[in-house]
Amino acid sequence: MRPLDGVTVVSLEQAVAVPYASRLLADLGARVIKVERPGAGDFARDYDTACGSVSSYFAWTNVGKESVALDLKDPAGREVLDRLVAGADVVLCNLSPDAARRLGLDADSLRRDRPDLVVGELSAYGADGPYAGRKAFDALVQSETGLVELTGDGEVTARAGISVADIAAGVQLHSAVLAALLHRARTGEGATLRLSLFEALAEWMHQPMLYAAGTGAAAPRTGAHHPSIAPYGPFRCADGTVHLAVQNDPQWRRLCRVLGRPALADDPRFGTVSSRVAHRADLHAVLDFSAWTAADLLAALDGADVPAARTRTVAELPGHPQLTARDRLTRVTVPGGGVPLLRPPVDSTAWGWEPAPVPSPGEHTERVLRELGYPEDEVRALRATAAR
Repeated sequence: MRPLDGVTVVSLEQAVAVPYASRLLADLGARVIKVERPGAGDFARDYDTACGSVSSYFAWTNVGKESVALDLKDPAGREVLDRLVAGADVVLCNLSPDAARRLGLDADSLRRDRPDLVVGELSAYGADGPYAGRKAFDALVQSETGLVELTGDGEVTARAGISVADIAAGVQLHSAVLAALLHRARTGEGATLRLSLFEALAEWMHQPMLYAAGTGAAAPRTGAHHPSIAPYGPFRCADGTVHLAVQNDPQWRRLCRVLGRPALADDPRFGTVSSRVAHRADLHAVLDFSAWTAADLLAALDGADVPAARTRTVAELPGHPQLTARDRLTRVTVPGGGVPLLRPPVDSTAWGWEPAPVPSPGEHTERVLRELGYPEDEVRALRATAAR
């Protein structure tokens, strides 16, 4: 038995953040009914064509869900949703606050008759404040929180390579839903959970924010090198790149011995973490690994207990020797094919996980209508109009 077996989540979701939260709930056993627009469905299905007929984003965030296609502006479609909500434990929504209120799908409306319901609302910047009406997507939030300003090299800034704002929001919504379900089990009361994409990423920006507040300036952009620790970053070898992570003086001394230059550890330019950062250009000039293969260097660093890793391409990740040895990949069915997906990263002795398919738009509409008690003639009528 999985922890959320018997829990039903109805999710009015699109894009990445809320779909990721509900996918994490599905991993724990929740039945997640994804409400999509009739026809094309969630617009994230079409971000790319990397996974059968759906995007890589969609395949990743929609494993194990059921898809119901409803026209919520049609009274008949809205009645179907009301029946779904009546049997739900959790409702998630990332419609804009104004759109949710117009449709009566905001938390206050939903919980008026169901105080035991857990409702999670994700907005761009929150329901009030000067940015309340502004749209936000991942890269925009990276810009507003200062992440883009921190990322890059020298004068060049960069967006982080993954959708960190969406992921931050999805993880935090997921954990809040779990806490709310525990609260309900103890008290019988549901909860309203409100978070914004902006504040979810702002939480993750605490350390650089505190650094800038305490020093009077943001840490400089240093590419893949750490702004306040050195040597901590990628260094070229004869056949690739090795990423060092030398975080303290004992590790620095051991690195110097690996290089056959133990006296370098006592060079006054490099004697402490802060002095190595202050003399980073000189430090990088003397760290020459061009005669080493990456494999030999990593073996030597491992033997000396100096933290390091191989810099790989993301295309190599499915074949990574650690993932392969631990059997972390599985094949999941997606519309139009199948893709290799990673198993959830937390292994539990109390429950397991089995991969389930990624749904097609409206794939489960007819079955769900029958479960909700609609007779055959009404099912046919709904399928022709508001529940396609």
